[in-house]
Amino acid sequence: MLRDRNAGLYLAGVVVSGFGSSAMWLAAGVWTKSLTGSDSLAALTVFALWAPAPAGPLLGAVADRVPRRPLLIGCNLAMAGLLPLLLAVDSADRIWVLFCVLFVHGASGVVQDAAESALVATAIEPRLLGDFNGLRMTANEGMKLLAPLAGAALYARFGGGSVALLDAVTFAVAAGFFAAMRVREERPGPDPARRRAPGMSEGVRALRGSAVARPLVLAASATMLLAGLNGAAIYAVVDRGLGHSPAYVGVLYAVQGAGSVLIGLVAGPLLRRLPERVFAAAGVALFALAVAARALPYDAVVLASAAGVGIGLPCVLIAALTAVQREIPAPLLGRTAATATTLMYVPNALALALGAGLIALAGPAVLLPVTGAAGLLVALALAAPRRSCPTAPW
Repeated sequence: MLRDRNAGLYLAGVVVSGFGSSAMWLAAGVWTKSLTGSDSLAALTVFALWAPAPAGPLLGAVADRVPRRPLLIGCNLAMAGLLPLLLAVDSADRIWVLFCVLFVHGASGVVQDAAESALVATAIEPRLLGDFNGLRMTANEGMKLLAPLAGAALYARFGGGSVALLDAVTFAVAAGFFAAMRVREERPGPDPARRRAPGMSEGVRALRGSAVARPLVLAASATMLLAGLNGAAIYAVVDRGLGHSPAYVGVLYAVQGAGSVLIGLVAGPLLRRLPERVFAAAGVALFALAVAARALPYDAVVLASAAGVGIGLPCVLIAALTAVQREIPAPLLGRTAATATTLMYVPNALALALGAGLIALAGPAVLLPVTGAAGLLVALALAAPRRSCPTAPW
C-alpha cells in the first residue's frame, strides 16, 4: 500500500495535520477553562468543532464543483493562516475569537473530509481502497493517542498560543504533501443535481440508489448511535462499577485507541477475503458484545471490553466509507461522502446527550446490556441475506 506514491503522501498529510488538530482540540478546552473558569464554556469548545457537521452535505457539495486537490491545499493553507489569530486570545473577553476559529476549523474539516474521500477514489486503485481507509483509521487513532499528551505538555509550558502555532504549522506541512500528489482530475462539469435541492437531497439520493453502500451507511449510523450511549456511560462504569477515579477513563480510551490502530492495519486484507457486509457485521457484533460486557464490575473485563469496542466499531465505518468511494459516481462523490459522514457521526453526538439522561435513570447495569442487544440486532440485520427481506431498509 505504501509503495503507492499518492497513498503515501496523502497518509503523511493525514498524520501531520491530525497531530496538530488533535492537540488543538484538547488545548482549546483547557485554554477556555483557564481563562474563564467555566466548565460549560470549556465543554462548548467541542460543540463549536462539531457544529458544522450537520451542514456536511451542503459543504461537501463544494468538493464536487471545484478540483479536489487544489481545494485540499487551499483549505489547509487557509487554516495555517487563520490559527495564528489565536495569539490574541489572552483574556476571557477575547474567548469569542477562539470559538470563531474553532467553528471555522470544524467547517474546514467537513469540506476537507469530502474532498479527501472523493480525491482518494480517483488517486488510488480501487482494490487498495480498503487498505487505504484502514491505514487512515490507524493514522487518525494513533494521533489521538499521542497528540493530546503533546498538546497538554506544550500548553503547560508555553500556553495556548503555542498549540495554535503547532496546528498552523501542521496544516502548512499537510498542504505541501497534498501539493506533491500526482493526480489527474477531470475538470468539474455541469452540476449533476441540475439545481434541484443541492447537497443533502443529491447525497441521500445517491446513497439510496446504491444497494451496496446504503445498508453499510445505515448500519454505521445505528452503530454510532449505540456508541454514543456507550460513551455516555463510561464515567458511571469507572465510578460506580469499578470504584476508580475519573482519570481511569483515559486508560480505557487508550486501550480502545490501540484496538482501533490494530484493526486499521488488517482491515484491507480482511476486506479482500470477506464480503463487506460480513466484515462490518462481525465488527458490529464484537462491539455489541464488548458494550454488554462493560456492565460487569471487573477491571479485566472492562479493559477487554474497551479493546473489543476499539476493534469492532471501526469495521463498519471502514466498510461503509470504502463502499461509498467505490460505488458512487465521481461527480457526486464529494457531497455523497459528506452526507454519509453526517449520517454516520451526528447520531453519536446526539446519543451522548441522550445517554447522559438515560444513565441517570437506568444506570450502566441496565443501559449497557440493552445497548449491546440492540447492536446484535444491527449486526444480524446487516448479515442477513438481502433476498430474505426485500423491503427492509438494509
